[in-house]
Amino acid sequence: IAMAATRNVMRAVRVFEFGGPEVLKLQSDVVIPDPKGNQVLIRVQACGVNPVETYIRSGSYARKPALPYTPGSDVAGVVEGVGEHVTAFKKGDRVFTTGTVSGGYAEYALAAADSVFPLSDKLDFRQGAAIGIPYCTAYRALLQKGRAKAGESVLVHGASGGVGIAACQIARACGLKVLGTAGTEEGMNLILRNGAHQAFNHREANYMDKIKECTRTEGVDIIIEMLSNINLAADLQLLARAGRVMVVGCRGPVEINPRDTMSKESSIIGVSLFLATEEERRECAAALLDGIAAGWLNPSVGSAYPLGRVAEAHRDIINGSGARGKMVLLP
Repeated sequence: IAMAATRNVMRAVRVFEFGGPEVLKLQSDVVIPDPKGNQVLIRVQACGVNPVETYIRSGSYARKPALPYTPGSDVAGVVEGVGEHVTAFKKGDRVFTTGTVSGGYAEYALAAADSVFPLSDKLDFRQGAAIGIPYCTAYRALLQKGRAKAGESVLVHGASGGVGIAACQIARACGLKVLGTAGTEEGMNLILRNGAHQAFNHREANYMDKIKECTRTEGVDIIIEMLSNINLAADLQLLARAGRVMVVGCRGPVEINPRDTMSKESSIIGVSLFLATEEERRECAAALLDGIAAGWLNPSVGSAYPLGRVAEAHRDIINGSGARGKMVLLP
């Protein structure tokens, strides 16, 4: 009887109060959810860790889940079961998600069928867990909000992380000139292998001058900004006429001179994946599946942590010395 009972529970990370990484609690007695209606139950092989999940956990993000909850959106794994209305997937299918219902930091995760997609044999599970938020955010920033066009230039700040690598690959595939920054030699080499035409070390004092030289003082058309509280004022100096800064990440306030936007009629545009419409989500998914099939969408995975080291993962993604691909959890 005891063995039968244990089959219905799993290990999962639970958050009972908002706070620092220490509020992430790994529990081994969480009930495995049942898929209903249009839901899919996935046996998780890997789950992506995203900076936004640290903001939500801390309680500082605009969107707060009801407590307790399990974090995690980007899951890759194998279908364990489906609800009665699901026809697109069956038990045993390899899949990845762009969102979950029950949370991805767990051995099993429930997801709505329309946020589940087949995982190509070209990609392993860790790569599958690196697609969801990073590639959808990069696609939204570049194309849906940034209106990038072939022939334009883009600067990706912090290009060696999950969103940065995604932005480099998408921009290169769309015919843009791609410049990227990273904080280490290893990170710079990584972004050059993933679509950047040129890489710059943002720890060098004069790296902005080097970028200006590279653009022949014309400036860049689009900047994908992961740390706008540090870079935004300088970004405005780097833009070309009618250029736009896409604010993807921010960790606090920043002082800028609005006159810098007037001289070039430039724009500062905030990006929030959670505000995407159903139509925009479908468009993004279609583009990403096409990218996988064509071969240019090829996630680069960095550090991998077991579920028991989830607090360490949350500390490292914010305070690490330099990203080297997407961070994942392995149940």
